[in-house]
Amino acid sequence: MDNHGVNASGGRKRPFQFPLLAGVIVTAGLIAVVNEVMKGGQLARSMTMSLPAMDGIPVTEHKRVPISTEQHQTLPDDHQTARQETETKEQPPDQEQQQETKKDKPLNIVLLYGDDWRHDSIGAAKASIVKTPFFDWLADQGIRFAHNCVTTSVCWISRATLYTGLYISRHKSDYPQNPQWYKGWNDTWPQLLKDNGYHLGHTGKWHFPQEPMLFKVFSYFNPYYGAHWYEERGGKIHSTKKDEKGALEFLKGRPRDKPFMLSVCFFAPHSVDGTDEQYFPQEESMSLYENETIEVPVSATVDAWKKMPHFFGRQNEARRRWGHRFDTPEKHQLMMKNYFRLISEIDETSSIIYKELEAQGLLENTMIIMSTDNGLYHAEHQLAGKWYPHQESIRVPLIIKDPRMPKDKVGTVNDDFTLNIDLASTILGAAGVKQPAVMQGRDIADLYMTSDPKWRNEFFYEHPIHLEKEIIPASTALVRKNYKFMTWPDHEVEQLFNLKKDPYELKDMINEVGAQDMIEEMRQRHDELQKAALEPGPI
Repeated sequence: MDNHGVNASGGRKRPFQFPLLAGVIVTAGLIAVVNEVMKGGQLARSMTMSLPAMDGIPVTEHKRVPISTEQHQTLPDDHQTARQETETKEQPPDQEQQQETKKDKPLNIVLLYGDDWRHDSIGAAKASIVKTPFFDWLADQGIRFAHNCVTTSVCWISRATLYTGLYISRHKSDYPQNPQWYKGWNDTWPQLLKDNGYHLGHTGKWHFPQEPMLFKVFSYFNPYYGAHWYEERGGKIHSTKKDEKGALEFLKGRPRDKPFMLSVCFFAPHSVDGTDEQYFPQEESMSLYENETIEVPVSATVDAWKKMPHFFGRQNEARRRWGHRFDTPEKHQLMMKNYFRLISEIDETSSIIYKELEAQGLLENTMIIMSTDNGLYHAEHQLAGKWYPHQESIRVPLIIKDPRMPKDKVGTVNDDFTLNIDLASTILGAAGVKQPAVMQGRDIADLYMTSDPKWRNEFFYEHPIHLEKEIIPASTALVRKNYKFMTWPDHEVEQLFNLKKDPYELKDMINEVGAQDMIEEMRQRHDELQKAALEPGPI
């Protein structure tokens, strides 16, 4: 039996009833949704491309040779020293007032949105060997938000949250074929931007039924889902190149007298589930990481697996996917190298999109947001996939480049808790559109355009049961920088972790005598925020 015995993790039964997600249950007939079984394509051959030169980033025509971080470090002095220079300059006394005035001017907005991509899988995080020279450079031109998190770690729920600014407790879209969030379409940012004169485009993953209102709101709508390779006239095209093609078509064909919003929603680096290889990069990227060894996570051990709560067994979807991807050293290297190759390809495509913005003279009036829908286990706790409240699953990258940004903020790293519920508010703020009263997020621009934003220092996490409690059990958490209080309501189990002393979440403190007062305080606060997630308005 692949389980651990009762309460092997030290988890304690939760002493209160859990009402919130009890009704959010997906039937067994939706196994195909969770498994997301798609057939993979064959690798394309001999694709060449020209990566245009970008301000401060010298690049040359090539056949997708390995992208080195060094090639993007040769920045001109004005880029290399921007951070040091601006730190010595004082803002004029009225700069905040000037920023508030600028805040009302509608900006163009470009969203670069990845899939199954956690916070430390960009080069700027300096936590792995992944090469993302463009995103690293973009962070130097804007702000990287190091504690950006999702409120539910799964693709479709997170995407419903992206468009609505709502927790799943309110948008209630618990699986793709149940887009309850469409009922509140008039309060989503696509409709609100359209109502305020924006020209909207979407290319890439959508993950929900394509209803008629989408084609009315998006002047350019090029959705797809589920594979890394597609058949088009002239042969196969990789999903990332498909996104690049769609983005350039939109930018070149847009009306010049309207502000625009372009969302580029990459399917990569999501796996093609149901295939042996899982990840299918472009042929020209296969030399990337070829001679590298991917470091195995500290918590990718049998001991870490045994410390998981007792109900984690062979049926658990995260454990099943671990067996498919990571149960041998050879598999681990293959999967992670191809996964990182997909990320590097998105980085390169994003640089091409940026270059088109630059060529059209749009950079001074365009906000660029880079983020992703959820994190991913890279074998931590001997798991794969997402869903659960561990750091690897809930933390995702966020970079914002905003022409309104004060110079002393450019190139900095922000450590506040930003959330995916905030993206809708931030997009509307950039457009000068008032957010509807139902939205639960906040405009992230407040963190760099106001002197005292009074930001959150904790947040509530939730994920509903999927299929059965043995497959993907429901989970919730109160997340702080120093501690995390988790619950598993289907099994009435609680856990507590000290994130400062135990960043890999291996030592459950729930039964420690000295922690009981703090546990009670966190339990009460967890329940307060759980109730707040049901109510309209910013959290």
